[in-house]
Amino acid sequence: MDRLDLRILSILQKDGQISMARLSEQVGLSLSACHRRVKLLESEGKISHYAARLNRKSVGLEIQIFIEVKLMRSRRADIAAFEEAIAEMPEVLECHLISGEFDYLIRVAARNTEDYEALYRERLSLIPSVAQMKTLLCLSTVKEFRGFHLSE
Repeated sequence: MDRLDLRILSILQKDGQISMARLSEQVGLSLSACHRRVKLLESEGKISHYAARLNRKSVGLEIQIFIEVKLMRSRRADIAAFEEAIAEMPEVLECHLISGEFDYLIRVAARNTEDYEALYRERLSLIPSVAQMKTLLCLSTVKEFRGFHLSE
């Protein structure tokens, strides 16, 4: 990747709907050269998809929760069972395998504490391989992910 590719990726992270004409102007390439580069970045997997970023609260998801999860054992079957169960829960926005005292860090969005409690009691706590969960309620977000910082 050269500096033009990095510039294209930086612009697309901020505005995935930018027209190819505007993008090519901003990076100083012809329309066809810019289009070729974007298609190559997509085919190489550097651009995985385009999506709209929603305002969580405006769509009724008032609370954000982080959950630390410890499994009973680190056996392959337990890990697979946990990850399969989490993949089926649309409320789970992210799930990361982590190092440290806990095995996973999960991010959840819910309408309210009652909805989160139902998820916790009726689904998360019923996953057989879970030994312990620690809930962290997000009071406010200081900085949200808006894209990677790419050095040019």
